[in-house]
Amino acid sequence: MNDDIGRLEDLGARLIEAARRAGADAADAAVVRSRSQSAQVRLGKLEELESSESDDLSLRVFVSRRVATVSADLRADMDRLAERAVAMARVSPEDRYAGLADPALLSRDAPDLDLFDPTEISAESLIETARALEAAALGVPGVTNTNGASAGYGVTGLVLVTSTGFSGSRQRSGFSRQVSAVAGEGTGMERDYDFDSRIHAADLEDAATIGRRAGERAVRRLKPAKVDTGRYPIVLDPRVSRGLIGSLLGAINGASIARGTSFLKDRMGARVLPAGLDLVDEPSLKRRAGSRPFDGEGVAGERLALVEDGFLRHWLLDSATGRELGLPTNGRASRSSSGVSPSSTNVTLTPGARSADELIRDTHSGIFVTEMIGSGANLVTGDYSRGASGFMIRDGQLAEAVSEFTVAGNLADMLLAIEPANDGDERFSVVVPTLRIGEMTVAGR
Repeated sequence: MNDDIGRLEDLGARLIEAARRAGADAADAAVVRSRSQSAQVRLGKLEELESSESDDLSLRVFVSRRVATVSADLRADMDRLAERAVAMARVSPEDRYAGLADPALLSRDAPDLDLFDPTEISAESLIETARALEAAALGVPGVTNTNGASAGYGVTGLVLVTSTGFSGSRQRSGFSRQVSAVAGEGTGMERDYDFDSRIHAADLEDAATIGRRAGERAVRRLKPAKVDTGRYPIVLDPRVSRGLIGSLLGAINGASIARGTSFLKDRMGARVLPAGLDLVDEPSLKRRAGSRPFDGEGVAGERLALVEDGFLRHWLLDSATGRELGLPTNGRASRSSSGVSPSSTNVTLTPGARSADELIRDTHSGIFVTEMIGSGANLVTGDYSRGASGFMIRDGQLAEAVSEFTVAGNLADMLLAIEPANDGDERFSVVVPTLRIGEMTVAGR
């Protein structure tokens, strides 16, 4: 993409000029270019070798507080595309909050965040890696089958041009490995998985480690017991705890606040986490999954303490939701083919002082939840009820596997009760460690 940045920026500028000629008051244009290749195998046989490339162009126009977004490929006629966008905007409902970002907030000097690795991996190497992942999983005693393994890489680039003078580009690479293992036989089969995903190929874990871990996790889940209905202290594996904090991020998203569809809509300045805990969003961290030198409107976002010492301090805002709430954007706009909306970048919850093992040991008796099923978090009311599986905690140690139970509570209460360990994983855009969340109602047998 680097070789084409100038051409794509010129294309965006010409499209905006066409929109102005068609009657737009303001406009922005974005080109998203992506390329990827992946291989999937099952039981040693190649099931799928996929390669894709795409170039997507989107134009957003504003006409008298009315907005419309259209998409096309790079072969589209610029004048006709602009005329269609303006015609759509003229018949759209008026949105008094619509508009481009304040020019004073636009990024002028985008930092290099080391988000691109030019390494290209051959199809043969991807197939070999996928087979190695699967072989390592099958090598674990008790593993009887797999749901397949895959390896892939890709590159995504964005060029953004606005009628207020912003022109910028960013590019991100991604490399991944994944395997799903099956243990046991017949009706007693259990499955689990493991994966790794990185921006730089050299940072990936080796296939043998990933495959072995997936196999061991599947075997450990064999012969699950039932849980007696009652109230239990709950500890969440990081796979699950990231989802809990993801619910908090959804509840403080400016779009939800503006619509009044969040259980936290009236809680700005109130305590939402225990004292001493911060939830920080940082878009400019080097080599991190959620990093970006500018947001979907060209704004350079700064480090933001969403929650500070347990108190809610900020919503996630783009320009439109900020105007609706009487606040400036904080550079959290995310762009898609359908428009712009707020989103987080790299979010980190303050880690605790103890390891996950120490937290479990201190729990003494309870349930360690490793998987949640379904989407039972209601962000309007805060009600929370999801199917789960995991392991009993007995005498401070993980004991037998358990499954087919439901945990229920209220998000506000759960968040206020969390106690973090120190095992956050920085591979993810939401870095959350193992969490103990106090007692919850468990429906089992």
